[in-house]
Amino acid sequence: MEEKSRSFYQDAFSRLKKSPTAIVGLIIVLIFILIAAFAPFIAPYDPFEMNLRNRQQAPSWEHPFGTDFFGRDVMSRMIFGARISLIMGITVIAVRAFIGIVLGLIAGYYGGWVETIIMRLTDAVIAFPGIILALAIMAVRGPGLFNVFFALSIVGWTTFCRLVRGEVLSVRERDYVMAARGLGASDLKIMLAHILPNIMPAIVIYATLGIAAPIISEAGLSFLGLGARSDQITWGFMISMARPYIRYAWWSITFPGLAIVVVVLGFNLLGDGLRDALDPRMKDV
Repeated sequence: MEEKSRSFYQDAFSRLKKSPTAIVGLIIVLIFILIAAFAPFIAPYDPFEMNLRNRQQAPSWEHPFGTDFFGRDVMSRMIFGARISLIMGITVIAVRAFIGIVLGLIAGYYGGWVETIIMRLTDAVIAFPGIILALAIMAVRGPGLFNVFFALSIVGWTTFCRLVRGEVLSVRERDYVMAARGLGASDLKIMLAHILPNIMPAIVIYATLGIAAPIISEAGLSFLGLGARSDQITWGFMISMARPYIRYAWWSITFPGLAIVVVVLGFNLLGDGLRDALDPRMKDV
């Protein structure tokens, strides 16, 4: 009996399982997601509890990552900080992708003056350095995590828009799209049911690789005092608060910084693995 041919996604999943970098990245990402999800059960101490008698204690069995200037357990604060940092990265990239997909689909499918308007708007946003534009938005709206989320979402959709437009231009004249159009399918149905599923692998790859950028940007804005408040915990805010004491309590700034490095590395490794797995040119022959 002839072996049943496997689908594109079955082949991709098979290649993904064989990629050491993708597996390592997936493990890192899953570990941090589980830590964030079960933070109240994992954290050994209340992340907001102050104990001035124990302030700036070096790492020990009692406090593996030491304590900060107010005697708060650094490990517990890092565990709770994973929640906001990961949510910020994932939600920002989701909003960027949504805006970019909508505008990119419209621009690539209709072309003409519609494409010209959308792409000139995209060029205008790209003309400003992303972090400078985010700082300008923050200066108008003020500090706060929601404003950080708003600013980072506004400045990052352009790459998704250009990516989606280019992918749509490469598939909109293919036979299956022409057949759907000939059968009387509406433009919306063609874009959502025939074009979008076929360009989704490229979007997923870029989104996975792009999650690291909002996490780093949030950390930078929080480091500048434009992000989290004192009753909120992010890794960037922890680094900002520990900066004056770096010579006396290196652990307060080192461990949150390492958390950012490791989670960013995890998403990048996973994104590289997905790129190799979803690239049709990598298909076994």
